[in-house]
Amino acid sequence: MRDLLPLMLAVLAATAAGLWAWRPLHYPSWWYVVGYPFTVLYVLLTWRQVAIGCALTKKKQRFWFTIVPNLVTSTGIVRVRRRFQRVEVTTAPWLGLPRPTRYGWRVTVYLLDGQIPADYAQHAEHLAHAWRVHAVRVTSARPGRVRLDVTMRDPLTRLDTVDASAELLKVTVGRLETGARWVVDFRTIPHWINVGATQSGKSNLANALIVGLAPQPVALVGFDLKGGVEFTPYLPRLSALATCRKESTQLLADLVGVMAQRMIVCRAASARNIWQLPAHTMPVPIVALVDELAELYLMADKSEKDEVARTSTALLRIAQLGRAFGIYLFLSGQRIGSDLGPGVTALRAQCSGRICHRVNDPETATMTLGDLDPAALIAARAIAAETPGVAIVATQDGGWYRARSVLVSEHAADQAAHAHAHLAPSWDDLTSSAAA
Repeated sequence: MRDLLPLMLAVLAATAAGLWAWRPLHYPSWWYVVGYPFTVLYVLLTWRQVAIGCALTKKKQRFWFTIVPNLVTSTGIVRVRRRFQRVEVTTAPWLGLPRPTRYGWRVTVYLLDGQIPADYAQHAEHLAHAWRVHAVRVTSARPGRVRLDVTMRDPLTRLDTVDASAELLKVTVGRLETGARWVVDFRTIPHWINVGATQSGKSNLANALIVGLAPQPVALVGFDLKGGVEFTPYLPRLSALATCRKESTQLLADLVGVMAQRMIVCRAASARNIWQLPAHTMPVPIVALVDELAELYLMADKSEKDEVARTSTALLRIAQLGRAFGIYLFLSGQRIGSDLGPGVTALRAQCSGRICHRVNDPETATMTLGDLDPAALIAARAIAAETPGVAIVATQDGGWYRARSVLVSEHAADQAAHAHAHLAPSWDDLTSSAAA
C-alpha cells in the first residue's frame, strides 16, 4: 500500500496538470467535460445560500407541533406543555437543472408569490459575484419564470475578422456576448442608429461596414458632416459624398427622387418591393452612411430653419419608405437628444436597429435605448472607457445584447475601398435612371 501511495499522488498531480493545461488550449471541450458537471453540483448545493444573500427568498409562516419547556427558575420545577406553534420558514425559489451553453450555462427559476422578473434583474450583479462568474442576464419568456443566462468568461476579449457574408446586405462586424456573430443585416433591419462618444468605437464600426459592404453589389452613399475628413479616403467606393448640410440636402433630395422612381417601377410590375422584380430589372440597393447626424439638425439662427426642415423631412421620408425600394440608412453621431427637435424623435421611431457605445451624457443613451428596455439602458451606462468597441445592440424583436466590433483600421478600410472601386455605381447613372 505504501508503494502505491507515491504512484497515486503522481497520477493525481498529472491529472491536475492536464486539466490545468486543457482549459486554455480548448476551453469549449474542457467546459462540457469538466467545468459543467462541477458547476451543476456547486450551483444546486449553494443555491439556497445564494438566494438568501441576494434577497431572493421569502419568509412564510407555518404551524409546527412542538414541545415547549417552561422553566420556573424560582422553584426549580420544570413543566412541559405540548402545543402548536407558528414559526417562520425561509423559502428559496425552485431552481431547475442548469443547462450548458458555449460560454456558461442557463437555468430557469420559478418565481415565488409576489416576485417579478425585475427583482432578479436588480440583483443580477449580486448573483454574478456570488457565483464568481463574468455576468448574469435575466430574461422572462413565460409568466412565473425567469431564465438566468450565466457567462463564465467574457467572450468579447477575442474577436475574429470582418466577414462579408455571401448574402447581400449582410456583414459580420463582431461578436455578441453569447459568443454568436454580430451581424448587421439590412434586409432584416433596414435602418440603424449608432451613437458613441469619441474613441468609443463608433467610427470603427462604420469602417467595418465599409470593409464588409465594399465587395458586394451595392451603392454606398456618404454623408460626412465633419467636412469630409472621415469618408473622403473611401471616396473610390462611394457613389456620392456630401460634406456639409447644403450638399446633404441636395443629396437627400436626389435619394428621394430615386425612391419615387422605384415606386413607379414596382407599381408597373405589380411588385410590393424591388425584391419582387425580375433579376434583370432589379435596381441596385443603396446604403446611406451618415456621420455626425446632429449636424443636420443644428441651427445657428432662424435663417437655417428652412434648410433643416427640408433635410429632416427628406431623411424621415427615406426612413419610412426606403426599405421597400432598396434604400437603407446607417446613422451615426456622438450625441442625439430631444433638443435637436421633433424630427430626430420621429426618425428614431423608424430605426429598428439601435447601437449604443459609451456615451458622455445619459440623454443620448435614453434617446437610443430608453424606449426599448430599461435594462439595456443600464448596461449602456456601465460601458467602461477602457473597452472601445463594446456596445449595447438592440433590435426590433425587443431583445438586446452586449457586443463588440472587430478592430478595423482606417488603412484596412481604405484598401477595401480602393480594391473594390470598380463596383461603385455612378451616381449620375442612378439619378438619370430615376429621372427617365
